Formats: sequence, C-alpha cells, structure tokens
Amino acid sequence: MTARWVIYGLVQGVGFRWFVKRRADRLGLKGWVRNLPGGQVEVVAEGPEETLRELEEILKKGPPAARVDRVERSHMSDELVTDNFFDIR
Repeated sequence: MTARWVIYGLVQGVGFRWFVKRRADRLGLKGWVRNLPGGQVEVVAEGPEETLRELEEILKKGPPAARVDRVERSHMSDELVTDNFFDIR
C-alpha cells in the first residue's frame, strides 16, 4: 500500500526530512520526503498498512525543533514508488 502525507506547521528548516528518512529506513519503507513550496513537507511511502500507520504517528510528532499543526493523508497508486529505498528529494 502507498500513502501520501502533507505535514503543516513549522516543518522546514528543522531537520524534518532527515528525521522522516531515519524513521522510514528503520521501518523498512520505501518512498520519499520533500519540502513543498508553501512551507509544508510531503511524504510518500510504500509498505504494509500497519507500518504506514506507525509512520503517520511519527509524522504527527516530528523532530524536537518542529511544530506539527496538522497531517493530511491520502492514498496513492502503488506504481508511484519505483525505488527500493527511502529518499530525500
């Protein structure tokens, strides 16, 4: 299963992407994380639903310097993730 999250708040310039990459790697997920022009962070990850829910809980907290105001989740096509690793874009 593949999911996409957009994270709002103080999430750029606080190590959020590296935080997500480390957690996703530990969870064995593939996909990516990137900053969006409007100040949000986008995460796309593929893996078992239970693991994606675990990642979502991590995203809601973020790293210590971040302030997460909200997290929006949507489902994506499984063909979207073609790499076998998790990347920062």
